[in-house]
Amino acid sequence: MARYLFQGSYSVEGIKGVLKEGGTGRRAAVEAAVKSLGGKLEAYYFAFGKTDVFVIVDGIDNTAAAAFAMGITQTGSLHSLTTTVLLTSEEIDKAAKKTMSYRAPGR
Repeated sequence: MARYLFQGSYSVEGIKGVLKEGGTGRRAAVEAAVKSLGGKLEAYYFAFGKTDVFVIVDGIDNTAAAAFAMGITQTGSLHSLTTTVLLTSEEIDKAAKKTMSYRAPGR
């Protein structure tokens, strides 16, 4: 299982929903969605700027991450959502030890 960072920017309707039920209400709704996919909500932060909300989810696979992203996006509450797979330092150590054959363009 992997860990994912979801970054979302609310639509006008999404902001109206946050104003109506508050930040803790949104966190609870997202936590329930994540749990229904077999994952754990590790972090949920609101932010100023281009991105309104940062969500870190642990314990799901790519299929569940895609289901989460599609499920949230189809509601129209966000006008953008990006998904980033997060890797631990140990995973990078393992990746650094793997060898591969690669030829750069034009060489």
